[in-house]
Amino acid sequence: MSKSRLVSFFIVLSGMVLVSFTLLENKIGIKEVFKEDFLVGAAINTRNLENSDARKTLSEHFNSISPENLLKWQLVHPEPNQYFFSQADNYVQSGNEINSFVVGHTLVWHKQTPDWVFENADGGAKGKEELIKEMESHIGVVVGRYKGKIHGWDVVNEAITDDGAYRKSKWFQIAGKDFIKRAFIKAAKVDPSAELYYNDYNMWKPAKIDAALEMVMELKEEGIRVDGVGMQGHFGLEYPTISQIETSIKKISDLGLKVMITELDIDVLPNPTNRQGADIDDNFEYEPKYDPYREKIPEEARQKLAQRYKELFRLFRKHRESISRVTFWGIKDSDSWLNNWPIQGRTAYPLFFENDFSLKEEIEKMLMEIDVK
Repeated sequence: MSKSRLVSFFIVLSGMVLVSFTLLENKIGIKEVFKEDFLVGAAINTRNLENSDARKTLSEHFNSISPENLLKWQLVHPEPNQYFFSQADNYVQSGNEINSFVVGHTLVWHKQTPDWVFENADGGAKGKEELIKEMESHIGVVVGRYKGKIHGWDVVNEAITDDGAYRKSKWFQIAGKDFIKRAFIKAAKVDPSAELYYNDYNMWKPAKIDAALEMVMELKEEGIRVDGVGMQGHFGLEYPTISQIETSIKKISDLGLKVMITELDIDVLPNPTNRQGADIDDNFEYEPKYDPYREKIPEEARQKLAQRYKELFRLFRKHRESISRVTFWGIKDSDSWLNNWPIQGRTAYPLFFENDFSLKEEIEKMLMEIDVK
């Protein structure tokens, strides 16, 4: 090794040691660990917006935010011609205050959409054009209100089933796949500057990812703008494999689309469903055997969680040229939806932060190891 290369090597090495030291001693934010790679986001709820510790954690560790439920149809538009934006306004303002990339989630979904959207005055189903115009009106009002303030929208959420078919939602039953097309057209027209995404879970399954990408490319071939695909990261300790996740990342990026890892969490609890994923219709009766860590999660499980996250983030960093954002579905464990899915009343431990908003010790060490690799 030449003298100049040897000097360069020690400069780089010393920099790595410095970063490792500051991670442990000075609590550098997660966003700083991955500042050369991708944005790091968290989904937030109303309680987070009102909690000073939550806001401090968001400011220190994250540079992107997503609304868990705050922008879903039933909350902002529960009745015809009736909108409620106070919580959503607070969410957007909070994101701008901490200089975050603000995500809108979601404009069109088969859940948390009021029945009146699909029904006419006598309770029968609306016609196709009537339903689509209702959807376009909703998108116009919501996206228009936050034009230039929300930077990326999950325009359509979960329209494909695990076997690659179009979900037989009320949207699809009435309007076929045209509701997807018209949703993206309308969103692009209302805010040309916002990124537009399709978002879904279990995108590591070949039939699902292939069908979703076929749908997206059909839109793009018609000149309809779709900027990226969100791969919901509702994973377990052992499923899916890193190879399965990587294959789907490559499939998306090979088509020139941005990749977002959205809704990331890891379920460390035994799960009674064989399908996994995030189908909120999967619900089971409470049984103690599915809630083994009610009092405390054992050290072995904590280490497995950290190891799984290490494998995932090394994969994400490997594909940083394609991945623009990695977003956790929540900040701290007690906020996670996994406490009530697929069984209500469990105690889940899927995220980076303890319930007092402190970074888990095993996660902190993991982040240090990722950084020096």
